[in-house]
Amino acid sequence: MDDSANPSSQEAAPAERSQPLSSMSEWLGEAYEYRMLQHGEIVEGTVVHVSPGEILIDVGSKSEGLVSPRELERMAPEELAKIRVGDRVPVFVVTPEDHNGNIVLSLTQAQLEKDWQAAQVLYSQGEIFEGVVASYNRGGLIVHLGKVRGFVPSSQLARHRYRGETREELLSALVGEKLWLKIIECDRSQNRLILSEEAAERQRRKEQREQLLEELREGDIRRGTVISLANFGAFVNLGGADGLIHLSELSWCRVSHPSEVLKVGDEVEVYVLSIDRERCRIGLSLKRLQPEPWETVHERYSLGQLVTGTITKLTDFGAFARLEGDIEGLIHISELSDEPIHHPREVVKEGEVVPLRIIRIDRKRKRLGLSLKRVREEEAAESEEQGEDEEAEDTEK
Repeated sequence: MDDSANPSSQEAAPAERSQPLSSMSEWLGEAYEYRMLQHGEIVEGTVVHVSPGEILIDVGSKSEGLVSPRELERMAPEELAKIRVGDRVPVFVVTPEDHNGNIVLSLTQAQLEKDWQAAQVLYSQGEIFEGVVASYNRGGLIVHLGKVRGFVPSSQLARHRYRGETREELLSALVGEKLWLKIIECDRSQNRLILSEEAAERQRRKEQREQLLEELREGDIRRGTVISLANFGAFVNLGGADGLIHLSELSWCRVSHPSEVLKVGDEVEVYVLSIDRERCRIGLSLKRLQPEPWETVHERYSLGQLVTGTITKLTDFGAFARLEGDIEGLIHISELSDEPIHHPREVVKEGEVVPLRIIRIDRKRKRLGLSLKRVREEEAAESEEQGEDEEAEDTEK
């Protein structure tokens, strides 16, 4: 029988011949699947062998990569101890193929490049971070970001650092300290990473101020620190933002200068009066946390009562005196002396403590009238009466 007439035999022959072709195609495909490495590339590989003088890493190429013995000698023992067979690690391709046909890899260089990439991200996004001061030189501080060496010039330290000591004393004292820092220059090609504590402090204050302004509500009671005094009031830091206690909000009684009530460094509780988020201004009050003294003035004082007052201010028309309990009253010029005077300074001076008689109380208008001359007239009358009594006693004798 002619085999050509048999369709089944004609179909079987090509099938048998295709089998070796298919195997060859798979073999070629697998061969071309090997990774073609480039110098400077960072790839991930699997540790397949670890010994004191050699580490082999499978990077998916035609042969395993070798970490040079010289690099292993420079690595810290604790770093080497962490490397185990089966670990997935990033490696830097130093040489795709040396003269012996080996792929030369670097663990240290891979980490260094990754740390530079992380530094570039911090720089691009303007983020701040905490760094530990490793050492210092004449110009500033050394801070490491992983394996990247960063430099903080002394001019970029926060201003509050300078308290009279020498630069070397300041820099040496900061070794081992944690600082908030911001990258202000990042140039991998020049191996240059410049950091700033001052820039980080400004950014932190800005972020804290924005957060505080978002959280703060009128009527809140907050604790803060007095940071400066001005003729018109006192500035208080609330932990991120500064608020102003206006002169009129320092005390229920008259205040000529904030130093009469506060000093820089005082820790105080304040009442939040107003918040202007657009202009970043916070109005504060100290007196609103104290009872309004005029509400109970009639319970503490009465007409004709003899009190002690401290002269706080002199004007052309009289002198103001503060009584106990933050109540302030006016001694009109006509109530200072029974003799004609041109100015209160002829009779009293600021800071002087004098006995006074209450001659008027006006709670609604918050006015208190005081008199010095009436007390002195009474004292003179008593003295005269006492003198007459003594004279009479002498006559009887």
